[in-house]
Amino acid sequence: MQIVFTETPREGLFIERPNRFVARVKIKGEEVLAHVPSSGRMQELLYPGAKVFLLPKGGAHRKTPFDLILAHKDGILVSLDSRLPNLLVYRSLQKGALPPFGDGWRIEREVNYGSSRIDFRLQQGENTHLLEVKSVTLVQGQQALFPDAPTDRGTRHLTELTAARQDGYGAAALFIIQRADACTFSPNWNTDKNFAIALVRAAKAGVKVYAYDCRVTLKGVSLLGEIPVIL
Repeated sequence: MQIVFTETPREGLFIERPNRFVARVKIKGEEVLAHVPSSGRMQELLYPGAKVFLLPKGGAHRKTPFDLILAHKDGILVSLDSRLPNLLVYRSLQKGALPPFGDGWRIEREVNYGSSRIDFRLQQGENTHLLEVKSVTLVQGQQALFPDAPTDRGTRHLTELTAARQDGYGAAALFIIQRADACTFSPNWNTDKNFAIALVRAAKAGVKVYAYDCRVTLKGVSLLGEIPVIL
């Protein structure tokens, strides 16, 4: 399964990030503003002089004419768009191309459960599964880590998945690593201990934890395969 870019991204040099969702980038000597489609810190990817790639985006209400979608790091491309993993998973589920789940599911997106909104509810007869998808961009020494900034929301999602499992539903957390250089995935204990504890507790309660890496090119992003999860 692949998400194909609408056109070839334009290369630029990152200047700064005035706030979480806006970046200043230089393209062929001209400074432009770009939307950053992620709330992650990504400090190891977005630093002055870093090579990045942008897609032009129109719209009457947009304040930024580009989306910042890729960064070049240690010889590879990293996808920065936190919306993209959800779409990759959705299309894979539609085609029955996500091995842990197979096909034949009725798929609902953005469903309420407890005090949270969960990315997917999968139903097949009397079987119901809740699935939460997380975007991962941080890799250290071939180990993918999430999160790269404290996330109370992410911890709450895991608490809801744990409750769902205890209520008899299937539940899973799926971490999509938007790069191809990770060999394993683990929670980022140093950045958010509460999230890491919640993930371990969820797994012990029966919540399935999966991690998939991606192939990222200037044409698009595709799922590669499952990698080991180390909790």
